Amino acid sequence: MIAYQIKSVTIKLASLLIACLLSMASFAAIDVYDFDSVQQEAQYRGLIEELRCPKCQNQNLAGSDAPIAQDLKQKTYDLVKDGRSDGEIRAYMQERYGDFISYKPPVRPSTWILWFFPPLLLIILLVGWFWQSKRRQLVASGASGMTADSTAEALTVAEKAELERLLSRADNKDDHDITSLGGKK
Repeated sequence: MIAYQIKSVTIKLASLLIACLLSMASFAAIDVYDFDSVQQEAQYRGLIEELRCPKCQNQNLAGSDAPIAQDLKQKTYDLVKDGRSDGEIRAYMQERYGDFISYKPPVRPSTWILWFFPPLLLIILLVGWFWQSKRRQLVASGASGMTADSTAEALTVAEKAELERLLSRADNKDDHDITSLGGKK
């Protein structure tokens, strides 16, 4: 009887704890900004989707709840309300946080590796792959003057004898499998 009451109280406490933990999501901050026009709201939404959170590193400001992201959203809102253009707001953010703040960094010598390395690497890999497959085709057809066995040496007398012995053993009907334990007796 006492064990049943303890079990019942434990289940009720666990249920209450789970309900409290699940309701924590309802306390999440919701950004509410008043805009003068629909264009300002669209400009703000576009900018926070484009600007990257410095703390989260691979998340935009719109999807981040980090304190720095909240501050940057507020600053973006203030700049939009002041009537600044998208270019001015991006320049302001890049001046303070560097090229990292933007998912689309400008093309300049310091960012060339971001813009040109991936396509260059892809081109190099494709050229290498085509060259290697063409080389293999030439070797297989014998048109290159090379043969697949050009580096192989002839078998020695002892190796030839061992090969003949293994082949004759394989042909023997009593020993089908030369790798089995019974065949190695």
